[in-house]
Amino acid sequence: MIGPLEKLIQALKHLPGVGEKTATRYAFYLLNASPDETQELIRAIKDVKQTLRLCSACFHLTDADPCAICADERRDVTRLLVVETPLDLMAVEKTGSFRGVYHVLHGVLSPLDAIGPEDIRLAELLERVKAGTITEVVLALNPTVEGEATATYIGERLKEQSVKVSRIAYGIPIGGSLEYTDPLTLSRALENRKEL
Repeated sequence: MIGPLEKLIQALKHLPGVGEKTATRYAFYLLNASPDETQELIRAIKDVKQTLRLCSACFHLTDADPCAICADERRDVTRLLVVETPLDLMAVEKTGSFRGVYHVLHGVLSPLDAIGPEDIRLAELLERVKAGTITEVVLALNPTVEGEATATYIGERLKEQSVKVSRIAYGIPIGGSLEYTDPLTLSRALENRKEL
């Protein structure tokens, strides 16, 4: 029979990146936490599960519809940045360098996993562009085979629209070293070079 501590450890191991040792450390932290801290964590988890939903415009996670980004009148609604996941949106938003609006696909095309255009928020993206307010679509998809295939597919589908379609640049990270850079990244860095 499995006890409550072991059940907690097993449950924590389901979190991404959490193995046996980390799950055990988290379990003992929670065991020694004050009742107020434990209740705060329980409330936060319940609140997220009960109140978060997808924004009807961009499909980001939100507790209000439209989300705070889509409702922000200071945003440039003519520029649309397309990302795979809400995590990607949050990463871009943290930079503070993009002041347009977003579209979250919630995945990428992956024929091997039987994920086609109808399985992600692609139809909604095409409808947003067809509505006519968007003048530029920036594709910020991960540089994977699936990300590349999705970007190519979107680019092809948007050719008949009067919008500029661009991709974020890929290359060598700040502080990176050429000798340790993989050939594909180095090739992309050369393709996306800028004039000084």
